[in-house]
Amino acid sequence: MWSDWEVTSSRETPVPADRSRADDDPESLQRIAVDVAREAGRHIARRRPEVFGRGGAPSVADAVQSKSTPTDPVTVVDTEAEHVVRERLAERRPNDDVLGEEGGGARQAPSGVRWVVDPIDGTVNFLYGLPAYAVSVAAQVDGRSVAGAVEDVVRRRTYAARLGGGAWVSDDGGEWIRLSVRDVDDVSMALVATGFGYGAARRRRQGEVVGALLPQVRDLRRVGSAALDLCMVAEGQVDAHFEHGLSPWDWAAGALIAAEAGARVRTPSPHSRSSDGEVTVAAAPGVADAFSALLDSLGALDPIPDGAGAQ
Repeated sequence: MWSDWEVTSSRETPVPADRSRADDDPESLQRIAVDVAREAGRHIARRRPEVFGRGGAPSVADAVQSKSTPTDPVTVVDTEAEHVVRERLAERRPNDDVLGEEGGGARQAPSGVRWVVDPIDGTVNFLYGLPAYAVSVAAQVDGRSVAGAVEDVVRRRTYAARLGGGAWVSDDGGEWIRLSVRDVDDVSMALVATGFGYGAARRRRQGEVVGALLPQVRDLRRVGSAALDLCMVAEGQVDAHFEHGLSPWDWAAGALIAAEAGARVRTPSPHSRSSDGEVTVAAAPGVADAFSALLDSLGALDPIPDGAGAQ
């Protein structure tokens, strides 16, 4: 149930040896990811009161638009933040590819370094002023995350990891603290984070899964940012996370952080998109097999593509 990539992408994973440039090493890429995510986070924090004011309604014309459905928004600040990230990456890594949620990029993972960027993961929270949204920046080689950072914008906490180097968190540029998943061995006591898609048909099927899962675990949490969910697994604030329909920019950094903190992680293929409905799972090792078996018994390891269950 766990693919080779996810099972082995932990602290013991060797760094791929086929890179020719010294500055392609994961430590260098992690530093860039941290710097860029923090700068974009500062931009978002500064712009929100300018765009939304104190009343919460947008004060800039066309500040909010819809993407896949009317309930799936994008704001002018999403676009600005991705521009900040792309600009900084172009300065420091001009030959690399960039895949961003708002600006697009090649669907197929290139053979060199590809940066995978979500300028605001948790846009609905950002829109409503709920304090759970993040910038996610990851470097991938051959479709595999080798370094990444997630900036918790409101709490000004930076999560970071590199392949084989462990997972870390720092508050506002202070001391780095190593992360480790929670020691739990009973799936019935597992606190589980999840999220939902924007299409009605997928939500209907996700609701069925949640209804069957809830009596069999401690409880469920719906934070509204997959990147932060995965970091919460790494920090031991939840024991597991699962969600259908994440795109690479949603999981590329957070999944690596969770894995480097000791979690067992299953991700979609690196060229997938939300519409494919593949599942992302991260769990503390003590409950990983039981949690995966539980999801499998509910059919929740299968994709839930857009339109699933539609009549």
